[in-house]
Amino acid sequence: MRILVTGANGQLGNEMRIVSRGASDDYIFTDVSDVEGLQTAYLDITDPDAVRSMVEENDVRVIVNCAAYTNVDAAESNEALAERLNAGAPENLAMAMKEAGGLLIQISTDYVFGREPYNTPCRENQNGTPTGVYGLTKLHGEQKIAAAGCDYVIIRTAWLYSEFGRNFCRTMLNLTAAKPQLKVVFDQVGTPTYALDLAKAITVIIEDYKTSLSSNLPVLPYAHNGIYHFSDEGVCSWYDFTKMIQEYSGQVECDVLPCHSNEFPSPVTRPAYSVLDKTKIKEVFGVEVPYWTDSLKQCIENIKKDRFQVR
Repeated sequence: MRILVTGANGQLGNEMRIVSRGASDDYIFTDVSDVEGLQTAYLDITDPDAVRSMVEENDVRVIVNCAAYTNVDAAESNEALAERLNAGAPENLAMAMKEAGGLLIQISTDYVFGREPYNTPCRENQNGTPTGVYGLTKLHGEQKIAAAGCDYVIIRTAWLYSEFGRNFCRTMLNLTAAKPQLKVVFDQVGTPTYALDLAKAITVIIEDYKTSLSSNLPVLPYAHNGIYHFSDEGVCSWYDFTKMIQEYSGQVECDVLPCHSNEFPSPVTRPAYSVLDKTKIKEVFGVEVPYWTDSLKQCIENIKKDRFQVR
């Protein structure tokens, strides 16, 4: 099967490169930028004709969309661009999969929640209440995909980090190594998610989809269409996350202190509680979900050993 991965040079895209090694499927990795040493096809997913041509010419049956506008603060002053990348582009991918009779796997976010005061993990059927442009445009993307009529699996995730690119884990590794003292917010609660764990979950879904195609049952629509939640197991604050990064890296000289969110003014209010309930994805696909500290330890070990280069 031919699988197209967009945003292939980002965190999740690079982890998809890793999990694709040795796979029986044929992966095409696309992005709008090149990285030396990485084989990447150019694809502008905001161009519907380009998307359609890529899908038709390569007989693509599954698209994994790892591309998005993810700068939460900047989205507040770049709403049109965020809407184009987070809602318009996924709609283009969905329409192409509708025409090809394939599956779109879309990565969404816990930021579709936040305005309502939650204290229990968010379920998939909970109404979206985004607090800013980023979450709103990602919610619009979900809605446009559902309206397109293609087979789709939307995965909402949270607090994504990896060995690659810019993310909280790598930032805190740098800051705790360079600063004698650091303040980190303790009043925003969620679950860190290792992008490699998410990539592995995506491969489980792809295998399930392939099984549905090979069965004698009608293949349209896919029986497991819908929205799912995936993050690693457990709950913590950004402060707790940082303390564990310190412990596993051995960079404990920095004095990390808890603080309130209002000590770091931002153009957007972030969700105070965005823990995701993962019951559905575990029951439907049999996905195994690691505990967040176990995955964080693995990621930091990889960084320390410089094993994060993908070739």
